[in-house]
Amino acid sequence: MSKTTQPNGAGIAGSTALANGPGGQGAREVAAIIAVAILVIGGGELLLRLMDVPQFILPTPSAIAAVFPSPEMATIGQHYSYTLVELVAGYAIGASIGLVLAAVITQFPFVEKVITPYILLLVTTPMLALVPLLILNFGFGFAPRIIAVALASGPMVMINAATGFRRVDMMKIALARSCGASTLQIFTKIRIPMAMPMVIVGLMIGAIFGMITAVGAEMSGGGFGLGSRLTTYSSTLRMPEFFACILILAITGITIYAFFFWLGKKLAGWES
Repeated sequence: MSKTTQPNGAGIAGSTALANGPGGQGAREVAAIIAVAILVIGGGELLLRLMDVPQFILPTPSAIAAVFPSPEMATIGQHYSYTLVELVAGYAIGASIGLVLAAVITQFPFVEKVITPYILLLVTTPMLALVPLLILNFGFGFAPRIIAVALASGPMVMINAATGFRRVDMMKIALARSCGASTLQIFTKIRIPMAMPMVIVGLMIGAIFGMITAVGAEMSGGGFGLGSRLTTYSSTLRMPEFFACILILAITGITIYAFFFWLGKKLAGWES
């Protein structure tokens, strides 16, 4: 592929400073990462013990680790499953709508002019600010949280996918048209493959935004979900459990990034 079809930083390979990912690291780099992690965790443990910081202010790493084999972990795991249900359901709805809208607006400029103001409104409006309104209308169940996740993730997917659909070598499209290719064939055989790096970036960003929104919505009320646990633990000064939940969410975010990085390598490896 010509490098002019994807400017630097446009796709999965140029999306972040971590673009090289674990696949491009040697044994020395992996060892260095592990050594730094051990240094940070061990140093934090030692410093907190020497300063005699109370557990209800800032727990030691060992106190946080002790939460995972404890009985409380069963409760955290149950609430985490609720969060995953909200994230997966809301993200599936938002990402699907975002991809469809991206395809439509790149094919029909009039539709883009009509819906762009509303998409910008969704992007610039914090979805967490709408959660109380959604709860008022849909109750304290899954529905308001799933809607909030869909509203947060959908526009991110749409904007990145639409950008990718537009960044196509027009000479290839002209050549395809001269060979008698239909608009649908051009879109499926040229636009989608060449837009795949940006589509995957949009899906990754949408998933991360969706997770943040899901947790924030749970903190607004409802009594279930990992966000609700965070509110409970912080209000009762159970900081080891609080930071254990934070660690679970961080691992989830890293997993999302790793999955889409792997997906990018599989579907858009030609970009690098």
